[in-house]
Amino acid sequence: MHMKSYRKFQNYRQYTGFKILVLVILLALTAFLVLADIALGSAGLSLLDVCKAVLGCGDKKTILIVWNMRLPRVATAVTAGFGLAVAGCVLQSILRNPMADASTLGVSPGAAFGASFAIVVLGSGIQSPSDASMSFADPYSLAICAFLCSVIPTAVIIYMAHLRKVKPESMILTGVALSTLFSGGTAIIQYFATTTQLGSIVFWTFGSLSSTTWREVMIMAVVTGAAFVFFLINRWNYTVLLSGESASKALGINTDALIVGSMIVCSLTAAVTTAFIGILNFIGLIAPHIVRRIIGNDYRFLLPASALAGTSLLLLSDILSRMILSPQVLPIGAITSFVGAPVFICLINSREGRT
Repeated sequence: MHMKSYRKFQNYRQYTGFKILVLVILLALTAFLVLADIALGSAGLSLLDVCKAVLGCGDKKTILIVWNMRLPRVATAVTAGFGLAVAGCVLQSILRNPMADASTLGVSPGAAFGASFAIVVLGSGIQSPSDASMSFADPYSLAICAFLCSVIPTAVIIYMAHLRKVKPESMILTGVALSTLFSGGTAIIQYFATTTQLGSIVFWTFGSLSSTTWREVMIMAVVTGAAFVFFLINRWNYTVLLSGESASKALGINTDALIVGSMIVCSLTAAVTTAFIGILNFIGLIAPHIVRRIIGNDYRFLLPASALAGTSLLLLSDILSRMILSPQVLPIGAITSFVGAPVFICLINSREGRT
């Protein structure tokens, strides 16, 4: 009996040891990509220069470049990739649907409608004639409108889940219908927009990591950090929920409260991120799928692994957006789509090959 217990203990150590090793590798990869992304640019900084500047040991010019120009962009990528990935990971559990993320639930299309409304109706988007880039006259009203409209789909889906008791599959279909509705509304607003306003809308929907300041980064970080703590507290519940609501209720889990509460937190996290940086496709969809294939469905490890994978994917996309046609910077939203779509297709084909 003692030997059996010892073998089980050894097997459990191997089980957890492998997953911890994967987390360490993902953390090291994320750290390397952070330094590489900071170093990339016309200033010609090396990784050693970046490390010194981050620690405050470099020359004043390098410290100024790193802390005022490079770090806000990289911090935005880290926070956004982290938040979108963990939100997608949790949504795929509570809805028991591998296609669940902010886009399929209508959060991103809702944000695009809100941003379009702010630009055209409230005049929040104005192109500066002296600047080649697009600058927004009132970025906070734009972000607020994008946020408010992005939580509307969440409210509708929560109403259907809590009061109408619809199935998770129906929630996804509702999100698709709401996405179409908001896309139609955005198209109507664009129809009446001026050329400058239309350019502002298109620029916002491209997604941008360089339009945020430390204040916006802190807002996103606080929301994402609080959401991650909430998810970690419920990590065992998400793992059990994959076995079905009946099994979860038999173990004493309040599945209705868990699903509604998690959807609110996921949607708020994705909404805040989308409101500040625009639409980024596939990060919340493929990051959980990639690590799930490696470490399984244990949410104790899947949550942090998804967060690190999402961060790495967005950092890699940012590096590619600045390297492909340097010194031109390509839209980050387009790069995430180009990177994410082939990866997702490969994951689908690999999954189908196993069945």
